[in-house]
Amino acid sequence: MPMQSGAHIHLAASSVPITLALAGISLLYLCGWRRRAIWRVATFLAAVFAVWIAIASPLATLNHQLLTFHMVKHLVLMTVAAPLVLWGLPARGSLRWSGRSLVLCWLAGTATVIGWHIPAVFQLALGSQAWHSVENSSFLLAGLLFWWPVVQSRPENTPPWSLPLYLFFATIPCDILSAFLAFCGRVVYPSYLTVPRHFVLSALEDQEFAGALMWVAVTLIYLIPAVMITVRVLSPRVPLNSQPEGVSA
Repeated sequence: MPMQSGAHIHLAASSVPITLALAGISLLYLCGWRRRAIWRVATFLAAVFAVWIAIASPLATLNHQLLTFHMVKHLVLMTVAAPLVLWGLPARGSLRWSGRSLVLCWLAGTATVIGWHIPAVFQLALGSQAWHSVENSSFLLAGLLFWWPVVQSRPENTPPWSLPLYLFFATIPCDILSAFLAFCGRVVYPSYLTVPRHFVLSALEDQEFAGALMWVAVTLIYLIPAVMITVRVLSPRVPLNSQPEGVSA
């Protein structure tokens, strides 16, 4: 309990410098807004706001009380904020990825998701603000790497169906993890057994709900662009390699 309370206090105290840092990043970005399309400015600012919601808003303190909120934070950083950041950056048509970089990006995303949900590692991040910051940063960085081939660049000597397979296979480790959390029948992370229950969910119900949320969200977020790219690949009028920016075109 003291570990949880201390982490909660440090998290609340860190929200001010994080908010100021995100505001500074937004101002620096806006300095060059005349050279960017309005939709890029909007998506980048939306990404910054999503990061603030996840790690510095009053809602961020709830991830020490409910695993569901902790899962929402992970999803927001990796599957919402990260692709929005990439969409908000200036076009980089010259950046290309190969089959090797595709594998590395897939491994980065998968290793981050699985690694931080290992109970000992998860508990470490819950009890230490420093490790909690490392966790948040790694989810955002892994998200940027994972979505980079999909959003920001062009393929180089790779089959046109590589991206749909990339997205499909990314759902499998997440599905296994979420199914385990939803159906294992025991509380995996002991810290959630000791925190005060301010919500109607028990610790086990909270874990089951978090697993179901991850299952549904990841499946939809990954498979929808996979279907869009597949349709484009199969369309003779809009071949995949003719577009400079993956699904963003």
